[in-house]
Amino acid sequence: MGKEVLSTPGAPLALGPYSVAVRAGGLVFLSGQVALKPEGGREDGDVTAQTRQIMNNIGALLSDLGLDYSDIAKTTIFMVDMGDYAAINEVYAGYFDEEPPARSAVEVSALPGGFLVEIEVVATLNQG
Repeated sequence: MGKEVLSTPGAPLALGPYSVAVRAGGLVFLSGQVALKPEGGREDGDVTAQTRQIMNNIGALLSDLGLDYSDIAKTTIFMVDMGDYAAINEVYAGYFDEEPPARSAVEVSALPGGFLVEIEVVATLNQG
């Protein structure tokens, strides 16, 4: 089975030559999300506000695909300042129950558009 680009109308469109969501086998890969607003524009607030917007966007993408946060198997968080780790963690933790996904978190020198944080997701497809 090959890959399939998935339609996700509930979240911001891709800003470059990439797909927002791709299914391959039993997994869904969401491209890194920054704090763009689905209705247009961007969240230019602090890292807490940006993380909340990103997590809401991820939720909308997952919902469009018939999934939710509990289907996330792995996330990667990219941040421009590791000093923001605790603030990002505080927001991020609120989206998961007692069994959060596996995760990596790394500091990077810069992110597209001058954003402070970006989060990418790998989710499992409902098999029922």
